[in-house]
Amino acid sequence: MTSSGKRNIRVGVQVSNQHAPYPIIRDTVRQLEDLGVDIVFNWDHFFPLSGDRDGLHFEAWTMLAAIAEQTTRVEFGPLVNCNAYRNPDLQADMARTVDQISAHSTGTGRFIFGTGSGWFERDFTEYGYPFGTPGSRLDALSQDLPRIRARWELLNPAPTRQIPILIGGGGEQKTLKIVAQHADIWHSFADPETMMRKIGVLRHWCEEIGRPVGEIEISTGTSIRGFGSTELAELDVYRELGVTLFEVAIDATHDLAVVKKMLAWRDSQQD
Repeated sequence: MTSSGKRNIRVGVQVSNQHAPYPIIRDTVRQLEDLGVDIVFNWDHFFPLSGDRDGLHFEAWTMLAAIAEQTTRVEFGPLVNCNAYRNPDLQADMARTVDQISAHSTGTGRFIFGTGSGWFERDFTEYGYPFGTPGSRLDALSQDLPRIRARWELLNPAPTRQIPILIGGGGEQKTLKIVAQHADIWHSFADPETMMRKIGVLRHWCEEIGRPVGEIEISTGTSIRGFGSTELAELDVYRELGVTLFEVAIDATHDLAVVKKMLAWRDSQQD
């Protein structure tokens, strides 16, 4: 945020864990930090989500520890951790440890705890986790987040900072209520009209619990590629709605031209 309290525009890039040897993923992360992206994300899945569904794929949290060590400036985290795969106290300890690892360059960690309830049924069934229902998984997320925060208070050493919590999803009855209660960042992927409605729902839940909605940074995924006038106009609409974090998803083998364009647009928007 700026000294006046107004958030700067930020660009996050999700580098998928799929279809590339790990050295290629590592080098892509290095290039993204060198280019000046604000956040690097991966994802918490066990199998590819596109292309060859049995292709190359790596686990998220061990990769996050490597990203913590190899980078010096960029923030990073999962987009998003699946709450159902790990005990909440273990999740807290893992997040604290990765945060501590990432503090090697400045003394302050750079980890963002992106989390959600999970949705990819193959992950659950092949790794032996109960799939349940969307509602039961969200109930578990709501119950586990206070345990995660409580464990952070008990760990020795503690996290280096108050680890930001990012919650992904747009469900209006449960997810956005959990966002209002716990999130520092809310991430969604919605067209501007849908985003406007969901921000209204989020504002309602914040009012219910007595929290200013402005405390929550609003993030959106974007599939922007060409940066024509129509696409740029859409980015402007998101900005007017209060979005300040824009996320682009790539595979590690992708050309980084779209990332460079997003960074140029970001820089043109700063005060």
